Amino acid sequence: MGTSDLAIQQEQFSLTPRNLGEAMEFAKIIASSDMVPKDYINKPGNVLVAVQTGAEVGLKPMQALQGIAVINGRPAIWGDAMWALVMSHPDFEWFKDDNTDTKSTVIVKRRGQPEITRSFSMDDAKRAGLSGKAGPWTTNPKRMMQMRARSFAARDLFPDALKGIKSVEEVSDYQDIPEKDMGTAQVVEAARPELPPCSDDKFEQNQQSWKNLIQTGKKSAPELIAFLQSKMVLSNVQVNEINGWAQKEVVPAPAAADPFDAALDASGEYTPE
Repeated sequence: MGTSDLAIQQEQFSLTPRNLGEAMEFAKIIASSDMVPKDYINKPGNVLVAVQTGAEVGLKPMQALQGIAVINGRPAIWGDAMWALVMSHPDFEWFKDDNTDTKSTVIVKRRGQPEITRSFSMDDAKRAGLSGKAGPWTTNPKRMMQMRARSFAARDLFPDALKGIKSVEEVSDYQDIPEKDMGTAQVVEAARPELPPCSDDKFEQNQQSWKNLIQTGKKSAPELIAFLQSKMVLSNVQVNEINGWAQKEVVPAPAAADPFDAALDASGEYTPE
């Protein structure tokens, strides 16, 4: 095997689950590993919540496990990961930090909106009962003020990027959040509505339209499979066949309307335009 072949294989490899069954299996494997934060060891339910939370804000599974923590049953994101999401947002333009021993200020600019300024000071920390608190507020208060200022700016200017998730640094300081049972993975699985199977006739009827999406480069095989499995249950044979279409030569997309946007009726029937 040449170096180029190995590079192609490495590029195609992904741990991203494509359906609930794969997500459950992934969660069990990760929870049994020693290379994850303690919140996830032997807790596949926590793993599943973190991975799903990460997917909703654009983090890959392993990024989510490193960047998201479960605090009193609620997912929160570490400040560095939160700021990475802000800076990777397509409308992010620039920011500026101004940090002193007593106050941290951040100025952030989003495209099409005026810049905003958010600050957090040691006076704010004292009023919140944080000053002198054991932990990072004692060992590294300057960094904690910076994380608070950035968190406020991120939540105010980029709520669409964060989907309401708060920073770990902020949530960790809340004293009145009750302990909350996150439930088990089985409960999540049981709550999933039943989907109709994709019959062989239905698959054959629509396969040319689906195949065109992949072979014209409009959708990857995993994207198409994930969409279809949100509407119906594909068999292993059908999944393997769709993956096989990705090996065909990609041709330029025709000027016709995208059939992927066609509606699915209540029975799960795919209706190309």
